[in-house]
This record gives sequence, C-alpha cells and structure tokens, in this order.
Amino acid sequence: MSTEVFAPGGYRYIPGVFQYSGGVAAQPGFGIERIRFRRPLPLMEGFRRIEAIIADAGRPMTSFCACELRSPEPFSEAGFKAFNEHYVGTLADWGVYDPSRKVNPVARSNVCPEVHKPAEPSFHAFAFTRPASEVAPSFVISGSGEAPEGRGSYGKFIVRPGDTSAEGMRDKARAVLGEMERRLRLLGFSWREVTAAQVYTVYPVHSFLADEIVRRGAAEHGISWHFCRPPVKGLDYEMDCRHVGVEHVID
Repeated sequence: MSTEVFAPGGYRYIPGVFQYSGGVAAQPGFGIERIRFRRPLPLMEGFRRIEAIIADAGRPMTSFCACELRSPEPFSEAGFKAFNEHYVGTLADWGVYDPSRKVNPVARSNVCPEVHKPAEPSFHAFAFTRPASEVAPSFVISGSGEAPEGRGSYGKFIVRPGDTSAEGMRDKARAVLGEMERRLRLLGFSWREVTAAQVYTVYPVHSFLADEIVRRGAAEHGISWHFCRPPVKGLDYEMDCRHVGVEHVID
C-alpha cells in the first residue's frame, strides 16, 4: 500500500475505509493545526463551528484533515455503519469525501468516555492544514483498536476477544502498536517523530506499559491515557498518535 495525495487539502493520506483514512501528513509547504474544544460539541453543532473556524482562517473546507470524536456508548457494528454514513454526509458537502468512490482522506478517532459521557456523538478536536514555510513535517495517525478495519465484521478479527486479563490486554496492545507503526512507516515516520500518543481503554495498562509501549519508543513525550472505550462493542484497546506543531484549546 502507498499513500495518496489529496491536493485540494494540502495533505496526503493512507487509504482506508469509507469513514476515515489510516492517517494524514501535510504536503510540503503546509502544516497541520489542531484545535481542541474545551467541552465536546454535538456533531452537527461541531461541524458548523469547524466550518466557521476554517473559513475565518481563509482556508477551504478541503483543508479539514483530521478529527477526534466522543460518543456516549460503543456502537453495534450496524449502528457504527449507520453513524458513519451520517457523518460522511457533511464531508461530502465540503468536497472532502468522494461518495462515488467511497474515498475519505480524513484521519479520525472516535472513542467513548466511561465517565462524563456526552449525550450524543460529539467533536473533541479537529485539525486542518495551513500554508507554512520551513515547518517540520506534521501528521496525524488515526485511531485503531485490536481488530483490522475493512474486513467486514470487527468481531471475527478481535485479538483475544473478551480477554481483559493482563496478558490479554498485552496482546491487544501489541497488535495496536504494530498497526500504529505500520501507519507511521507508510507516511515516512517513526515513533521518534511522534510528539503526542494516546491510549484509550478502561482496563489497566501498567503490566505492559514499560515493555510494550515505553521500550519501543512510543512514549518519548509521555502517554495520554483516556479512560474511554473504543467505538465498537467488543474492542477494548485503542491508540492514536500525532506530530502537530500548532495546537489550540478553545471554548
């Protein structure tokens, strides 16, 4: 697999499933800027706010390149598909998602807080590209749980399904870390370039934190542990990572 360039957005991406890509990296002459909302915004309100922010920055909507969502509960597989079909509608209106080919260049994470759940699927953060000179390469790797995307049912491919023992979680983490590394390599990066890495699980990670995460270089700048579940029932461990030079927190 190779990456593809989304020229209208100023970035390249790892082709993935229709709801998101495997990750994005800014093209030469561009950098990625990340904006996190202080409180999650409901999906459609978030889309409207994002549209205004990008327009105010003088950028086209095609510069939208990544987002982080929060949902109330893990979806069934059918529910996840229905949500994604709704979500990509706005991206199609923006000229980002191509419905005829079901091609979506946008990187994404979507996780479910175990405590302080949002009332409905909401935006936690998003990212877009801006013209930039002499900027370090910037990228966002999409979230992935312990089952591959694009093979149909997640349930058939979950690593150690239902096993949340220390060894079960270690194997799940190994699979996800391996996928993070595969995506990083496709974009031409490694853990060395990562400046922020996130873990999403409600189960303990301490038994494998040093051996599986720290020793391989995935925590050079620490790890942010979000007490969240992955978005599909049956998944127990998710990660994403990024290198973004400009980040803001807004109300």
